[in-house]
Amino acid sequence: MQNLTLTNKLSNFIVNWVFLMLVWIAFTSSFATHELIVGALTTMVISYLSIRLFTCCTILIFCPVKIMYMIWYLVVFLIALINSNLDVARRVLSPALPINPGIVKFKTKLTTNYSKMVLANSITLTPGTLTVDVVDDTFYVHWIDVKTTNPEEAYTEIAERFEKILLKIF
Repeated sequence: MQNLTLTNKLSNFIVNWVFLMLVWIAFTSSFATHELIVGALTTMVISYLSIRLFTCCTILIFCPVKIMYMIWYLVVFLIALINSNLDVARRVLSPALPINPGIVKFKTKLTTNYSKMVLANSITLTPGTLTVDVVDDTFYVHWIDVKTTNPEEAYTEIAERFEKILLKIF
């Protein structure tokens, strides 16, 4: 376990509390006073108890520029999600379309485990690709239609659009 300073603990607490409170509001779908009070107290206790567990982000994550990049990331991800869904649907509806499944590997420029996890999940959530393993800075991805085995080209095709934004967030 890492030794956290009081400032880091407070920063982690605030970040965790805000995110948990947003999840609370999303699940309850209510802005009623009593719901918000119970949610605030519950999420504060959970945030306090999990300070050492969730240390991915500091309070700097709430910087307006980073928030804008997060929104942009969501837009880029949704576009990739729609395009890959259409591609997979086309393959399913037209079995004559050739597929060339295989595993490709590429290196990432991301340095934090959290940013690598976000990239791996983004790749996995887009149909047609599945992150099989991440070893240090190397990603192994199963691809429904391997267009290239060249690591640089595979990186450009699969991960570059996500990574460019993630580097600005984390």
